[in-house]
Amino acid sequence: MTDALPPPDVDIFTALLVVVACVLASAFFAASETALTAASPGHMHTLEKEGDPRAGVVMRLLKQRNRLIAALLLGNTLANIGGSAFTTSALVLLVGDKGAVYATVIMTVLLLVFAEVLPKTLAINHPDRLSLAVAKSISVFVAIFGPLLIGVELFVRFVLRLAGVEISHGRKALSPYDELMSAVDILHDEGNVERSARDMFRGALDLQVLHVSDVMIHRTKMRTLDADLPPETIVREVLASPFTRLPLWRERPDNFIGALHSKDLLRALQALNLDMSKLRVDDIMLQPWFVPQQTTLEDQLEAFLKRKTHFALVVDEFGEVMGLVTLEDILEEIVGDIRDEHDLAIQGVRPQTDGGVVVDGAVPLRDLNRVMAWELPDEEATTVAGLVIHEAGAIPEAGQVFSYHGFRFEVLRKTRNRVTSLRVTPEQ
Repeated sequence: MTDALPPPDVDIFTALLVVVACVLASAFFAASETALTAASPGHMHTLEKEGDPRAGVVMRLLKQRNRLIAALLLGNTLANIGGSAFTTSALVLLVGDKGAVYATVIMTVLLLVFAEVLPKTLAINHPDRLSLAVAKSISVFVAIFGPLLIGVELFVRFVLRLAGVEISHGRKALSPYDELMSAVDILHDEGNVERSARDMFRGALDLQVLHVSDVMIHRTKMRTLDADLPPETIVREVLASPFTRLPLWRERPDNFIGALHSKDLLRALQALNLDMSKLRVDDIMLQPWFVPQQTTLEDQLEAFLKRKTHFALVVDEFGEVMGLVTLEDILEEIVGDIRDEHDLAIQGVRPQTDGGVVVDGAVPLRDLNRVMAWELPDEEATTVAGLVIHEAGAIPEAGQVFSYHGFRFEVLRKTRNRVTSLRVTPEQ
């Protein structure tokens, strides 16, 4: 009986070096994939404009995202298979058939810890920095294996088409508006953006979706003047008003003929040596400017800037005046309530000790949300009373209580068909 053959010589050091190289390569591709997919395009765009060539490479890679991911997966797969195959062969030669089991356990631990979890954890915490570091190397790898990756991509599309899946008909991407809104909300939730800054940014974005009817002063609250009043009365009313511009009407309150600016009135009085008896309002009033109620705030702001005026009357589809909108109303959607020493003190929101508020029915939901840091929906209604009426499906009576959207609404006062006062309290 002959002796068993001794195991062949195996260079343990070389084997170790090959395995380590494969694990490092796998870690490199895994970290690169995580970093490049999580990199901020906005930050990279800024760095590219500042002259960083690495940022330009990152931007070019992100523009061909499908091919980039395929290249990274290819590199990762080659490294994993190569390392596992070499480890298995070496251990089988060293210890026999049990080497395959040992190789499976060893490579699973190595790849999981050092080629997946560790590099991806580092990459997700420093995506921009790592993306800049690996961009050029990954770009070369993508260029070398470009033809192969194109073939793989075409084959994948062919297989998916056979399965009845059209890639072009996938999930609809969010609009840029929704993307920005979501990004700001996430940054606020993470504590990176203050609530005031978030509100200002959201307000600026909302200019393209809100209409003048959402922010206008309703005609029932407009301060107007009869153009046929005596000059002394007109001067007295202008001085008593907190506003610099007042709509003028003649014959009936809904027949608006213009607007009177307080500075134009003062200039006219100075020219007349303060002789009010000679004052003619028709000579100094501004021509009325009517805008449709469906005009977006973005368009109206641009119109205000072009016309160099701050005041417009809002009309419905029948030409009836619904209210008025000013430049200040639009700016307040961005920066919040703007008040000066001439503004009225009543804001219509009176906080209570229980965390709720007593609020006028005509207070806009957006203003209430901004003041109280609430999230009452404002898609279907503009005012607090409008929200309650919309949800109830009827005009409620005083004393009725409703619960909607995590809040308790109690109707305190109703005048004719208008809900004029409510108590709103967050439900515990």
